[in-house]
Amino acid sequence: LPAARREVAEIRDYAFKNGFDGEELQPWDFSYYSELLMTEKYAFNDALIKPYLSLENVKKGVFGLATKLYGVTFQKIDVPVYNPAAECFEVVDGDGSYLGLLYTDFTPRETKRPGAWMTEFKGQWKEQVTDNNGQISEVDSRPHVQIVMSFSQPIGQPGDENYVPALLTYYETSTFLHEFGHSLHGLLTKCRYRGQSGTNVKHDFVELPSQFNENFMRNREFLDTFASNYETGEKIPQELIDRLQTAQTYHAAYSCVRQLSFGLLDMAYHTLGIASKTQARGREMNMAYPQLGNIEQFERDAMAPTQVLPLVDGCMMSTSFTHLFSGGYAAGYYGYKWAEVL
Repeated sequence: LPAARREVAEIRDYAFKNGFDGEELQPWDFSYYSELLMTEKYAFNDALIKPYLSLENVKKGVFGLATKLYGVTFQKIDVPVYNPAAECFEVVDGDGSYLGLLYTDFTPRETKRPGAWMTEFKGQWKEQVTDNNGQISEVDSRPHVQIVMSFSQPIGQPGDENYVPALLTYYETSTFLHEFGHSLHGLLTKCRYRGQSGTNVKHDFVELPSQFNENFMRNREFLDTFASNYETGEKIPQELIDRLQTAQTYHAAYSCVRQLSFGLLDMAYHTLGIASKTQARGREMNMAYPQLGNIEQFERDAMAPTQVLPLVDGCMMSTSFTHLFSGGYAAGYYGYKWAEVL
């Protein structure tokens, strides 16, 4: 927390020296001046690295990483998909055995919600089947897994004079690796029961394969397998990688307390009533938990230990905290930070 406050103070000082004329630095100002200062301090920003991260090359790199680490391969197959932008890959183990299907959906469109995630169309399980002769055998029903992203569209068509492929930022490439780590968790699983296969694990562990996979983004050996300039074919220079790696510690404390604030809010909701052991429902809820009478204040109190930026009236994290209310992370958001520790 002290380090995060120093980082915010540094941005505040930098902003006032560089044209900021408001009374107090707001969250949206922080993001803007943070980007400017990072460019100035590390001579690094997304514009420098994007030419080396075309989507097709990144796909080859990410798939190739799984081949090198686990021996699995990905072969695009022609099957019906729900949208022309989606692709399907058959995933095969090193011994030639079938592991499952991976569906990818990388570009935004009007009817698609933004963000990035991994999900299953079908999980994995083992079941006993009986043939016509009464012989019982066990069949491994393999998973169908999907990863979704919202990368920028290419400009023009391949072969056009001014064609520019979809180019990814460092963050977007890391996100690809993250969600792909989840998909590997789903594809490599070998369990008896569907409720225990793939990512159906404790929150202490569910984010570990994904965050483990992200770490390769700072590895030269990995970057050399795919990161090349889309116009010249030149591999990403070492000095740019050095600057990229140095920049990774930029505002690390701020990022840490931000994640902790979400975990604290999650725990505040899910520890309500533990002390009183009250089992209130419906209209009795406000009587049992008067702190919920002002939900905005409840949230502010929960996140107060990690607050480093001014609060904005009328804004709440809870109203968009889909991880808690529809994303399966209720009482488990701490798993992101704990997986980093692991």
